[in-house]
Amino acid sequence: MKKHIPNIFTCLNLFFGCIAMVMIFRNRLEVAAYLVLAAVLFDFLDGLTARLFDAYSPFGKELDSLADVITFGFVPGAILFRMLQLSDPSLIYANENFLRVFQFFPFIVTIFSALRLAKFNVDVRQSESFIGLPTPANTLVVISFPLILQHDHFHLTGLILNPYFNAITCVVLSYLLIAEIPLFSLKFKSFSWKSNMYQYILLGSSLILFLIFNFVAIPLIIFLYLFLSMINNINKALKKAK
Repeated sequence: MKKHIPNIFTCLNLFFGCIAMVMIFRNRLEVAAYLVLAAVLFDFLDGLTARLFDAYSPFGKELDSLADVITFGFVPGAILFRMLQLSDPSLIYANENFLRVFQFFPFIVTIFSALRLAKFNVDVRQSESFIGLPTPANTLVVISFPLILQHDHFHLTGLILNPYFNAITCVVLSYLLIAEIPLFSLKFKSFSWKSNMYQYILLGSSLILFLIFNFVAIPLIIFLYLFLSMINNINKALKKAK
C-alpha cells in the first residue's frame, strides 16, 4: 500500500489542476489560483512520501510528469491567456489578423513547460538539484497575478493587465524553464546551517516578504530563489578554483 501513496498524491495534484482549468473557463481566476496552491502541496507530498517510503518507480515518474504538464503547464498558459483577454492587446499592434494569432501567445509557457518536464525526466544532472526553473515555481509566479488583482494593495492592476507585461512575462518565464541555470533544491538531507544555508535564507526571507507584501511576495520569492542560486553557483565555482 505504501508504494501507492505518492501516486495518490500525484493524482490529487492532477485532479485539482483539472478543477482549476474549469474555474479558468468560468473566469474565476482567483479560485483557480487557490486550487493550484492545493495542487502544489500535493506535488510536494508525492515527492516527500516517495522519499520516506522509498517508493520511487518509473511509473510514478511518468505519472508525475503527465500530471504536471496539466497543472503546471496548461493551467498557467490558460491563466495568462485569460489575463491577456482582460487587457487591451491592440495596444501592441492594432491589426485584426495579428490579434487573432497573438491572443494565443501565452501558451508558449505551456509548450516550454512540457519541454522542461521532458528534459527533467532524461537529465541525470537534476537528481539532487534543478537546472532551469521548476514548473511548480514557474506556475506560482503566474497564479500570483490573479491573486494580486484580487487584493491589489499596491495598485499593480494597470501593470498586470498591460499586454506588454503579459508578453514579456511569457518570454521570461519560458526562457527560465529551460535555461541552463543550476538551482538548489529545497530537499533537506540534514538540518545543519552550513549544509542548508541558502535554503534557510530563502525560507526565512519568504516568510518576511509574504508578511509585508502578501501575494506580491510570490514573484519576489521566486526571483530571490534565482538570485540565491546564482550566488551559490558562484561560491561553488570559487571553491573549485582554489
